[in-house]
Amino acid sequence: MPFGMDALDGRLGSGGLRAGALHEATALTCSLVDDAAATLFLAGIAAREARCSAAPVLWVSCRNDLYAPGLEQAGLASADVIHAQPRDDAALLAVVEDALRDGTPAAVVAEASKVSMVATRRLQLAAAEADIPVLLLRRHRGRDRDPFADPSAAWTRWRISSAPSERLGVAGVGRPRWLVELARQRGGEGFSLIVEGCDATGRLAVPAVPGHRTAETAGPVRRAAA
Repeated sequence: MPFGMDALDGRLGSGGLRAGALHEATALTCSLVDDAAATLFLAGIAAREARCSAAPVLWVSCRNDLYAPGLEQAGLASADVIHAQPRDDAALLAVVEDALRDGTPAAVVAEASKVSMVATRRLQLAAAEADIPVLLLRRHRGRDRDPFADPSAAWTRWRISSAPSERLGVAGVGRPRWLVELARQRGGEGFSLIVEGCDATGRLAVPAVPGHRTAETAGPVRRAAA
């Protein structure tokens, strides 16, 4: 699942995100803007996969705070989302595994605060067997507790935070920008990069160099992982 941007794909071991794998993201801080950036980062990945696979996305969360207009701004229309709300994280993991065995979703997005190493290993194996990406949003459990302090079998782990948007020539707010940090990947090194947030098709972009009118956008192509 390439992002379609050399700035990202060229630094990922598979030339993009591995399709049948577990990928984790968390907000850099407990702030709402960073939490929203991490959520929309995963929503954009899921939206591109749903469009390419012509299948819905399963979004599993114990919370009842999904904001459909916000997801749609990142390319994930409400008609393409199946929302499941289990009672706790243990039931959440069971729902994800059942969905992977069923094979219906194009991608599974799950929100959880605490997931054990054993659980992430099970999710990684199930994702690989089903060839369906599992995108796990690791919520902060406290201001001083890093969600990535716990070990994980995830293929990649991302930290996302908001960054200042481009200054416009007129009154208004420019396209959001995020600081995207790959904290860990199998078979590769970590890195950080400023990108423009997902547009209405779920695509990221590299901020335009001064003097250029447009930014390089990420295409929606899905490529089979090796």
